[in-house]
Amino acid sequence: MNMHRIALANLAIPRSAEESVEAAQQAIAQAGAARASIVCFPECFVPGYRGLGYQPAPPDETFLERAWWKVGEAAKQASITVILGTERLVEGALRATALVLNADGTYAGFQDKVQVDPSEDATYTPGLGRQVFHAGPITFGITICHEGWRYPETVRWPARHGAHIVFHPHFSVAEPGAFVPRIFGDPGNTFHEKAALCRAAENTVYFATVNCASVGSPTTSAVVRPDGTLLCYQPYGKEGLLVAAIDLDAATGLLAYRCKPV
Repeated sequence: MNMHRIALANLAIPRSAEESVEAAQQAIAQAGAARASIVCFPECFVPGYRGLGYQPAPPDETFLERAWWKVGEAAKQASITVILGTERLVEGALRATALVLNADGTYAGFQDKVQVDPSEDATYTPGLGRQVFHAGPITFGITICHEGWRYPETVRWPARHGAHIVFHPHFSVAEPGAFVPRIFGDPGNTFHEKAALCRAAENTVYFATVNCASVGSPTTSAVVRPDGTLLCYQPYGKEGLLVAAIDLDAATGLLAYRCKPV
């Protein structure tokens, strides 16, 4: 076996942009102490998701650059690769994105959200293209929220390009009258967590989905094995790091490679 540890930052929804950076720094230090190679944060964690009743301050490039530098310094101190759910302005258009920071604090690049939810059309602009990233021997991809739930090709692409694991930062909160799950993949819940099992199994890679912790949350953070079985999940609404050991030898990408592009 070829075992490596990853961490999912299942944190409370930050009350301010400044708090989001502080929480990220603390979680990175904790993930490093837990000997994780990678830590992943929820969608747009810094400065906060725009929608579903949440409206952070207007986009601020100066704040973002300072925040990314601070998170990079935390990554360097903890010697850990960071996948930071954030946002960025590209030619004046706002994109939901994930910034990947190497274990030495340098930028590895961005994976923008390519398939935005219809409800986000007035807020976020879709990005273009996909890429894979590396953390030592681990190759990984990223698919953000809506696109990972509904578009299998957003996971298949990194799997076909060597990813052992695809991270899925998302943001989901309770809606009035909605079902409140107690176990992952509850039959009474929506399709979303079942989709996480499918994304792993149909590509023979690990799938790691990460959400914020909130009361009544319909989804939580979890890691799914390449055979589509659940490895572990964070109790609903409980703040903290979910740390998991993954076996790179099990993530063959077999079914992703056998799927012929159409």
